[in-house]
Amino acid sequence: MKTSVMLGTAGALTLAGLAHATPFQGFTIESLGDMGYGETYRMYVNIDDGTRIDAVFGNSAGSLEIGAAAGMSFYQNALGGPTSTAINSAFFPLAASLEWDSYVSIGALHANGYPFAENKLLDIGVDFSGFEAGGSIDTSNGSWFVTPVDPQGEELNGMVFIGQFTVVGGSGDGYADLLGQVSLQGKDADGNTWQELGVTWVPAPGALALLGFAGLAGRRRRR
Repeated sequence: MKTSVMLGTAGALTLAGLAHATPFQGFTIESLGDMGYGETYRMYVNIDDGTRIDAVFGNSAGSLEIGAAAGMSFYQNALGGPTSTAINSAFFPLAASLEWDSYVSIGALHANGYPFAENKLLDIGVDFSGFEAGGSIDTSNGSWFVTPVDPQGEELNGMVFIGQFTVVGGSGDGYADLLGQVSLQGKDADGNTWQELGVTWVPAPGALALLGFAGLAGRRRRR
């Protein structure tokens, strides 16, 4: 099941139809359910048609932090790795648990690049050792990225995949089980570079209240 939340920089709510300076539209967290290793979620960034993401990063202006909620941890498979380049889908029939590993990416689900032809993901400055032990990803000077000519950065149906996270002890609600923020860089439809710093998928309490109000107002207007 996929659900999406429209959030702007630092968690500010972006209402549908509100003008924005970049192609960024928020996040979608898809729940794949519990396959025996924890609740598995796939995280996507929602962006405008014809645009792309080239980097997920953290810097001094917007750190990168992805972790599980209190009392939870990330499932890590011994045959996998921290990025999609280590996820060999040819092993799934022999080691089914590998499919539910936790890892990050841009566009490509697995090492073979699917749903693209190849996977050219790179990373620099990110210490994944804590993540590989079930903990969080944290950096203020690191990134995983592709070059602007790599097709896997392009949106598909308005979304770019940036990671799969299997949460041991998860509730089934990815927006509650996954905490943190990321910074993003890409190209808009005209080829101009855009950035969003420190954007989060976690709704602030005020944003949730506003979402509820907006839904109520919409129902009233339709009457």
